Amino acid sequence: MAVDLAKVAKDKKLKYFLISFVDLFGVLRAKLVPARAIGGMQKDGAGFAGFASWLDMTPAHPDMFALPDPDSMIILPWKKDVAWVAADLYMEDKPVQASPRVALKTQIAKAAKMGYTFKTGLECEYHLINADGSDIFDERDIQEKPCYDQSALMRRYDVISEICDAMVSLGWGPYQNDHEDANGQWEMNWEYDDVLKTADRHVFFKYMVKTVAENHGMRATFMPKPFMNLTGNGCHINASLWDKTGKKNMFQDPKGELGLSNVAYTFLGGVIKNVEALCSMFNPAVNSYKRINAPRTTSGATWSPNTITYGGNNRTHMVRIPEANRIEFRLADGAMNPYLAPAALLACGLQGVKDKIDPGKRLDIDMYAEGHKVRGAKKLPFNLLDALRMTDKSKFVREAMGDELIDAYVKLKMDEWQSYMHHLTQWERDHTLDC
Repeated sequence: MAVDLAKVAKDKKLKYFLISFVDLFGVLRAKLVPARAIGGMQKDGAGFAGFASWLDMTPAHPDMFALPDPDSMIILPWKKDVAWVAADLYMEDKPVQASPRVALKTQIAKAAKMGYTFKTGLECEYHLINADGSDIFDERDIQEKPCYDQSALMRRYDVISEICDAMVSLGWGPYQNDHEDANGQWEMNWEYDDVLKTADRHVFFKYMVKTVAENHGMRATFMPKPFMNLTGNGCHINASLWDKTGKKNMFQDPKGELGLSNVAYTFLGGVIKNVEALCSMFNPAVNSYKRINAPRTTSGATWSPNTITYGGNNRTHMVRIPEANRIEFRLADGAMNPYLAPAALLACGLQGVKDKIDPGKRLDIDMYAEGHKVRGAKKLPFNLLDALRMTDKSKFVREAMGDELIDAYVKLKMDEWQSYMHHLTQWERDHTLDC
């Protein structure tokens, strides 16, 4: 064992460990393990019943064990005698292929075989709302264009600074916090890193934000579109491939267009070609499609894509090239699974690099104003059902991510869609009672 968690517990005076995993719906599951038992758990794993979470299992399945990854350990900043540890799922001594963290590690291994490491940085947006979710928490946050509003930002200083201070203490390298484009909306950024480390931190970040908000009498939501008149919550992924040592950025080329290399453009080509089939993982909720197909918001723009295009430093496209070291993937939203979404993005990009896929010419236009003039660009799915059908039937997706994962994901998400369809909305009553 590279890191002995029992020794860490003694050195850090830890009393408990949260051994955690994320299921296919992005729900964070855990067992609270006393420090006295962590040595055995590190060796054998914490036992779970797979059917009790959103994994495609039955009560007849054998025990599932979550083996903690000590490299992911985070001591809770607000409860310093408890540590959180991300875990990989095993059943009968074999990795559970249809589990998110294992799926991401599978794509990481594929990248390594090609001589690459994958690094990501995230832009996580969320709203601070009241307890029942009917409105934003700050009733004075009413500007038509509230983005970067200093007064609204400082009214929430206690929450924002506590979260940022925690990230500083954890060594994440946070570098800015801002009031985002919607009333009651926030974004907090920290430094990019290897994709698995970023994904683990993303999981913990969401948990931390919700916990701190609750401690201040608020509720935090990463829901893609909690209010129809306000900008939704995206989760942009800034992505780049590096060499196997992780020291050389393979996306950079001073001689390339916009400073990007051929590797970067073929990676982008894979994204452009395959993103439609994996939209269900970047936008996994029924509500997601109210963000990417939204009408203009009160601020004047949705800041969300609805068409599969890319441009330079232009926020109206699905993919933006902000500078000569990365691409910014703007499709993913706050509901994305922290492991499945980057796994899907990496799978798309690796196929592009392998097959030398040309992304086509970039579009240097305002897609919100002139998008209707573009010929041949595909529209993103209009709802979760369409997206799931594309995922299910895609030969590429099944070859890249495996039948076991895709079958489980599509099955459970189809059940979720059916549950939604069994719900009668007020819109239907308003428009159909007198038909």
